[in-house]
Amino acid sequence: MLDFVMHWPLRLQADASRVVVRPFHIPIDSKRGHISRPRRIAEGVLAMDEACAERELATVFKDFEARHWQTRNVFLTRYAQVAGALQLDDDAIPEVKRQLIGAFFCHEYSYAAAAIMNPSIVRHPDQSGLSPGSSRIVMSLRTVGEGHISSIAFREGILSPGTRFELAPEPPFATAADSAVELENGAIEVHRHKDSTLSGTVIFPITAAQSKGLEDLRLVEFNHEDGSTEWLGTYTAYNGESIRSELIRTRDFRTFQLGPMGGPAARNKGMALFPRKIGGWYVMVGRQDGENLYLIRSRSLTHWGEGELLMTPKFPWEMVQIGNCGSPIELDEGWLLLTHGVGAMRKYSLGAVLLDKENPQKIIGRTPEPLISAAAEDREGYVPNVVYTCGALRHGDLLFMPYGVADSAVGFAFVPIKELVAAMV
Repeated sequence: MLDFVMHWPLRLQADASRVVVRPFHIPIDSKRGHISRPRRIAEGVLAMDEACAERELATVFKDFEARHWQTRNVFLTRYAQVAGALQLDDDAIPEVKRQLIGAFFCHEYSYAAAAIMNPSIVRHPDQSGLSPGSSRIVMSLRTVGEGHISSIAFREGILSPGTRFELAPEPPFATAADSAVELENGAIEVHRHKDSTLSGTVIFPITAAQSKGLEDLRLVEFNHEDGSTEWLGTYTAYNGESIRSELIRTRDFRTFQLGPMGGPAARNKGMALFPRKIGGWYVMVGRQDGENLYLIRSRSLTHWGEGELLMTPKFPWEMVQIGNCGSPIELDEGWLLLTHGVGAMRKYSLGAVLLDKENPQKIIGRTPEPLISAAAEDREGYVPNVVYTCGALRHGDLLFMPYGVADSAVGFAFVPIKELVAAMV
């Protein structure tokens, strides 16, 4: 490994105590001759006398109200979602019973109990109030909970001059982005709760194509030709059987649009978007054949055809396969693209390549040795011998790189850009 990489002592671990309230879905349809379970539950609550309903609701609050944010409103919102399907009459039902019915159709979900991994990082939309040389950041994380379902969580922090980094504390309560609205072409829009911080927000799978996970978000601060800025990200939607690449879009990290991408390249995972157009084209790096890297151009952000071969495995540490590790970073010398390679014993390592600024199909240099390899404490975890990142950020003369460890934790490193470029061949 290259010896100029500086590791930050902070390490994020899976945390079963981070929980949110989620809908508990029970099929409404009933079998012939039997009342449906949801209707049986609702009618059971409606049949309670007022005192019994109040006691039962008090028990629920005793167990869960201190663990969640605005629990009473959450229960009422969930009641409203099921009331229509069950044809319940709101005017005739006391609020206590509406809350209790809502509670029966919710459950507590520990979204990061199994793993936290594969981070990406961008500048925060709000850069106000900072000292010179400092930058506020947004980091996305892939979190894995019950059923190995992946969701997207966020953390905010500040990079100070030099190798100083501080994460903002997590709020005591986490909330799920909600108010899903269907848009055109299979896209949806979700909203962060108006009173929730970004560090306490989780985006869960919503559509059928995403039902088993939103995996490995690669964020980029994208500069449009009209001078506007938008934060874009590619991720893998997984439904338990098949995958496809999708695109997330936001201008403020409060409203998010998530939608499918079309075309042959979008049937694969691991696509990473350049932060601006090149020669009038949107440009991606992706892996279309499972082992090599391709450069893909498109006139549209949502449709991606076949690409051109960019890189093949060259060094022993990447002999099995290579892939990108996030969006390219623009330097004076060219486009810096982080890569991952898989070697003997399926050991993962992180490397880098420099692409020509005007013609990114041209490789200027690449690291013959890894920046970081799975070694020592970075070997052990849910999936051993894996280090992986979904993006880094330029911070002055340094590259700041959060990275996943063994699909179980997240570490942090600073890399001097000058030394990195000099190490390439």
